[in-house]
Amino acid sequence: MTRDVAIGAVRLGSRPAVVAAGGEADLDALAAAGAADLLELRVDLFAAPRPDVVRAALERIRGAGKPVILTVRAASEGGRAMPEELRAELYRTGLSLADAIDVEIASRALAEDLIPRARSAGHTVILSAHDMAATPSPDVLRALVARARSLGADLPKLATSTSTLDELHGLLEVTLAERAAGIVTLGMGPLGPLSRVALPAAGSVLTYGAAGSGTAPGQLPVAELAALVARLFPS
Repeated sequence: MTRDVAIGAVRLGSRPAVVAAGGEADLDALAAAGAADLLELRVDLFAAPRPDVVRAALERIRGAGKPVILTVRAASEGGRAMPEELRAELYRTGLSLADAIDVEIASRALAEDLIPRARSAGHTVILSAHDMAATPSPDVLRALVARARSLGADLPKLATSTSTLDELHGLLEVTLAERAAGIVTLGMGPLGPLSRVALPAAGSVLTYGAAGSGTAPGQLPVAELAALVARLFPS
């Protein structure tokens, strides 16, 4: 990657950074995820996501001393359903305790509201797209990346279902084409575990593992993923 992008104190690009992902049930595991470089808190996976509950959870995992990505995933892209007004409130509430936000490319109004707030706080913006059924064509994926960059993303992120090698090949093609400017790509489903090391080899700057029960199909346990990254991508 030719651009200088960081999440908190973690500079991205020299080797893939390992993200431990979890929700409310995984707070203990997130706080103890010593092998991870970064933590992702999936607020949409909370049973009763209220601003005070989210602030307390963020304060708790920040005690681990690792940068935090705040995500309130839309139901249309794999999250739990909640009113859009509440999603926006949870992002705004948690922004001061996070180092990065992850918002869907398709949630344009929300992204346009949050990006200036994140910029003024010095936080990194990840704009993402998720296809839980298949991997779209490389042309469709690259159009999503272009849209994310035009909205102001520091890092576009693509997560798609990868059931075949052809689908994984499509993600690899896009990763190789976009890696110079910074890209995050992930496979879900049957070839998800393979994607978590193959796509970083092609240039994805982040790879996600499960802190606890997992937040997406195909995630490896974060300790296992971190051990693979340490072995395959020596610093």
